[in-house]
Amino acid sequence: MSLVGCSHLQVFKKNLKNKESFKWIHAVFVVGTTHKCRKTKICNAYCRICKKRGPYLHSCLECVFFGCMKHIREHAKNNKHILTMDLIYGQIHCNSCGDYIYDGEMEAIIRENKMMSGTFRRRLFESTSWDPTDEERTYLNNKTKKICITPESTIGLRGLINLGKTCFMNCIVQVLMHTPLLRDYFLTECHKCKSKPGTCSVCEISELFQEFYRGSTVPLALNQLLHLIWTHAKHLADYKEQDAHEFFIATLDVLHCHCYESMPPPKSSKINNNEICPCIIDQIFTGELQRDIVCQKCNRVSTTVDPISNFSLGVSPITYGGEQPSLIDCLEHFTRVEYLGDNDKIMCSKCQSLQKSTIQLTIKTLPIVASFHLKRFQYSEKMEKISTSISFPEMLDMAPFIGKSKNESPFPSDNRYTLFAVINHLGNSINNGHYIAYVRQQQDFWYKCDDHVITRANLQEVLNSEGYLLFYHKHVLSYE
Repeated sequence: MSLVGCSHLQVFKKNLKNKESFKWIHAVFVVGTTHKCRKTKICNAYCRICKKRGPYLHSCLECVFFGCMKHIREHAKNNKHILTMDLIYGQIHCNSCGDYIYDGEMEAIIRENKMMSGTFRRRLFESTSWDPTDEERTYLNNKTKKICITPESTIGLRGLINLGKTCFMNCIVQVLMHTPLLRDYFLTECHKCKSKPGTCSVCEISELFQEFYRGSTVPLALNQLLHLIWTHAKHLADYKEQDAHEFFIATLDVLHCHCYESMPPPKSSKINNNEICPCIIDQIFTGELQRDIVCQKCNRVSTTVDPISNFSLGVSPITYGGEQPSLIDCLEHFTRVEYLGDNDKIMCSKCQSLQKSTIQLTIKTLPIVASFHLKRFQYSEKMEKISTSISFPEMLDMAPFIGKSKNESPFPSDNRYTLFAVINHLGNSINNGHYIAYVRQQQDFWYKCDDHVITRANLQEVLNSEGYLLFYHKHVLSYE
């Protein structure tokens, strides 16, 4: 999807009648603002050539024509009608540019139509109790569809349309949608937004959870989420292949900011920069990293603690003596004691002089979701990928990597984690290739998410995959 604009759309917008036509088509065939509109859509929304209905139906914006992907392109070519509209999401497609186009002015028309929709307006603003009449109770008893969610159920699985090199985003969203605690939070509608409609990334994620778990299998397009992330993380606003890890960090940061803005003001003083924010994003994904520096002369220990939302682990075979490391090896290397030589002396506050020291990183507080970034891309003369095999387990015990604390509880906690998602990069360079995700559904069923294609997988296939981003969920949650 292009955010830089389209000259063909700019010409189209100069004619007021064109914008009015766009608004009408969107209101009738996308939103369905009234019962009459919805009836019109049912009667007319099919391909005029092959008579098919389906998720990829488009409407010509320059004449009265509906077509599937094949026939709308033929129509555009034969009649030189460049602009079309997708009838599921209302996205504008330019056949000349070969891309979907984001335009702020047209997006405002789309939002206005949505606000005019009674069902959308009630869902967005109203939260009132409902006492159904006897007639309504009878209708609900007779008409409500009962869904039995079995262990093999595919509810929660949804393909995502690649908008043009957006597989990195699709994979991250699949992981978020299958993060158990995050899913439970959003499906119980705990987020209370104070922002303007269409500006909050948390609201967008909430809507996505509703879409994922309502039972439909029609692939979704994430154009609005992409726009929100790009708006707040401008370094990613580029229509090129992006790093899934970088997008994950940016997404957590944007969600954290929007969550925090919607929270009631704290009763006490402001949150310390080193403390974990009480928002749902930080409560799930953020832990605390402890850094201990020990003076080799007086043994004074200087300790600092910082929040950490993912662990970036080196995987170069050179680091591990030419051997292929496991995830455990990478964590042991990450938390090893490192000796700082003569060139890296540190000022000791007790000795009041530069001294040789050791430094060690350990984990003070484990996050509920531990995410591991295997650093497969390294800079030399050019960006190169390390494709060495890294073994990782289904069950992970993080106890060996937790630092000692003066106030350590005498009661041991359960520090076991279960793998629930893996993202892989297919290709030789960060600038090209493709991202796919494996996600755990229910307890023991795995699925491979390749943009809009979802296929069944198994645990062994997941564990044998290359691994770029690994996601583990805490086995037992402790309540404070």
